[in-house]
Order: sequence, then C-alpha cells, then structure tokens
Amino acid sequence: MSNHLAALLASTGLEVGATAALNGQDPVLPSRFRIGEAAATALGAAGLAANELWTLSGGRVQDISVDVRGATASLIGFLFQRMEDGDQPIREDRALVDLYQTGDDRWVHLHGAFPKLADGTLRVLGCEPTAASVASAMRNWKAQDLEDTLAAEGLCGAMARTREEWLAHDQGKALANCPPVEIIKIGESDPEPIRTSTRPLGGTRVLDLTRVLAGPTCARTLASHGADVLKINSPNLPSVPPFVIDTGHGKRSALLDLDNTDDVQILRELIATTDVFSQGYRKGALERHGFGVEDLAALRPGIIYVSINAYGHVGPWAGRPGWEQLAQTVSGIATDEGTFKSPRLIGAAATDYTTGYLAALGVMSALKRRTLEGGSYHVRASLCQTANWLYSFGLFDRDAPLPEMDFGLAEPWMTRSESGFGTLHHLGPILQMSETPPRWDQPTVPLGTHEAKWAAGV
Repeated sequence: MSNHLAALLASTGLEVGATAALNGQDPVLPSRFRIGEAAATALGAAGLAANELWTLSGGRVQDISVDVRGATASLIGFLFQRMEDGDQPIREDRALVDLYQTGDDRWVHLHGAFPKLADGTLRVLGCEPTAASVASAMRNWKAQDLEDTLAAEGLCGAMARTREEWLAHDQGKALANCPPVEIIKIGESDPEPIRTSTRPLGGTRVLDLTRVLAGPTCARTLASHGADVLKINSPNLPSVPPFVIDTGHGKRSALLDLDNTDDVQILRELIATTDVFSQGYRKGALERHGFGVEDLAALRPGIIYVSINAYGHVGPWAGRPGWEQLAQTVSGIATDEGTFKSPRLIGAAATDYTTGYLAALGVMSALKRRTLEGGSYHVRASLCQTANWLYSFGLFDRDAPLPEMDFGLAEPWMTRSESGFGTLHHLGPILQMSETPPRWDQPTVPLGTHEAKWAAGV
C-alpha cells in the first residue's frame, strides 16, 4: 500500500482488511501536479472503505485496483461524453470565467458563470460581457481590492497567490492542520447493521443537495457502490448541462423549492428515513430552513451529514462561495502550474472530482463507525483542503518533460448507456473491485425527472 494511501486511511480512522493496487504514475496530462496519482489514491481509499462495509455484511475480501490513467481521465470526464450522433453536450465560452491581470500587475480569476454572478460581476466592473471589455475594466482595480469587493457583494473572484502567500493568509492558516476529509461525531444513536445486499451500499439512502462537480461526484461515487441516491435540486437555480449529465449517473432526480412550505415538509420526511444528507450550499443557507447539522442529527439520529465547499469549513472564508478555478487560484496551484507573472490553471477539475471521491470515502468511513458503535457524523471536505493535499504528492520540476494532451486517454473506460438525454457515450467507473464491481444502475437524467420519494422497495 502506498504511503499516501496509508496516510489518507489513517486520517479517517479507517482500519482496512484489504489492499488496493494503484497502477501507473504521473504525468498523464501536461501538469506539474501529480493529479492522477492523487485521484487514484482517493478512489482506492473509497474502494477499501466500500470493501469494509461489504465484509461487515458477510462478503469476501476483494481485490481492488485503480489505474492512474483512468483516474486522470475522470478529472475531465465531462469532456469525453458525447451523444450517439457524436456531438458533445452544449458548452459555452464565458468571458466572466477566466484569469485577468489587474492594474497592480497581479491576477484575479473571475467566476461569473451563472446569471446572478455574471450580472453582479459586470456591475462591479462597470463593463460589457466581452473578454476585451472585462480585461480593460480589470486594469482599473488592484487585485486585493477587487477580491474584497466581490466577496462583500457575495460574488466570486480570487486573487492569484503564491503558495507561500496562501500559507501565510488567515484562511490558509485555518486549513493548515485540516486533513483532506474530516469526520466529526455530532450525536449519539444506536448502531445500525449493514443491510443484507449484493452491493456494499445496497439499501443505503442518500439525499444529494449539491450542484456542479464535487458534491455530485460524491453521491455518484456512492451510487456506484449500490446506494439509492435521490438528487434534490431547486427549480430556481441554474445548472451546467454537461456537469449535470456527467455527475448524474446512478441517481434519480427531483425538484423541491425550500421557499415552499409543502416542499420543506417533503424534504423533512425524506430526511427522516435517509442515511446520508449531502449538501454544498453556503454556510447558513440550509440552517435558515431548519436543515443544519444539529437540526438533522436531532431529526434523524444516525445520519451522515456531508458538507462540501470551496475554501474550507473553518476560518474567515468558511462562508465564502467559490469554485474549482478559484481554489486553484488562491492556494498557489495556478502560480505553480504557471508562474507568478503568468498564472495558469491545471487543465482538469483536479480539486472538484477528487474532493468528491474524498467525501465519499468520508461517508463510507462514517457508515462503518455507525455500524459498529452508532452515532451521527459530520463529513466535511473542501476544494482547498484537496488543493493542500495535492501539494503533498510533490510537483514535477519546471524543466521536466510533460506529455501532450491525449484525447484517446479515456477509451479503455468508455461505456454506453440509454440516458434521459439520449444514447450517451461516457466514462464508466474507474475503480475495479473483484466481488462488487462498481456500476450505475440508474442512467443519468434531466433534473426533475422523478418525484421526490424513495425508489420502490428500497
């Protein structure tokens, strides 16, 4: 077992009776960071956690393996999906999601992907939604002033920092001793035995109240091990179609409006019989509706409550909204992938998907603890915690030869399904398990396809 895998398992308190083979090594993509090895490590750890639940229900210890190339492909999985006619799901070029140089020769990454964020960002900048207009307006700002202003307005943007600057920042300091995924006991309850099933998570109910990549990837991973996942979205929030498709495998999908009292009651009833509640809302948003950590531990003793955000769950930025690009930008990744004078992002959603795998590991570790000793648990993961963890794998030297982008990278793991969007070619699960190979029984579907209730017989 690799040192990183052993250390990750130790950080969760998970003792395992199997080993996982991680085959291959970086670099797979043209990046200085060992993103494939990190993703493979997180996937391997999640597989070992699934195996623990499987053996607790009487199953045999499994052979577990992860290919580093496949794990790397999973970090850009949305790029490989295509419809039967060969088209990719619609993607858009957006001038408000990019790095721009400011008047003090620093860089800020804007993130105005959704309408309210775009409108607010344009209002602050006082410009038109074109790359040229945005670039010109950015020159009127100092980077720190713009970052502070955007945050005060509830908008998204981050100044590119060196690694040293981030570690010296109050938020960087707050995360310095946080493991990649945290598992915190939040309440007492009786032990709950593993349900008899042919899958490690068969009979386990998961409510997925997350959007975009990290949170949905967590629930998609749990679904690959047999969990009954019901995705709950708001009818009032926008989405990114390629990401919805890519992270929707294995889930049913319903819409609930938490400003509607009837829908709030429906969600409360679902929570009362769920095992896992996964959310990615800003700090305080769900608490206002009575769905905070303490609320749910009281409503459903034994619940596993998952919180996933950008900047971490402690420190002055715990309630600040953010995204993959911003986590890379603030943590030092962008200046190390590029340079201080010309920062560049990793060409993959390396913190997003990997955070999802780590959160799934946390969920299954907590489920094992609940099985043996009872209790409710809070699983916390964030993009910046994952960014910190990526640094622990080391970087390639700046003069080290790196491969070109391989667009055939995903072929060994591609599969085909009849989805709610049509016949879809997409990545299948990368993790390999000899007794319970991961799979998705439910094809990906458009948001709101189903009623907000559990599948029959689960």
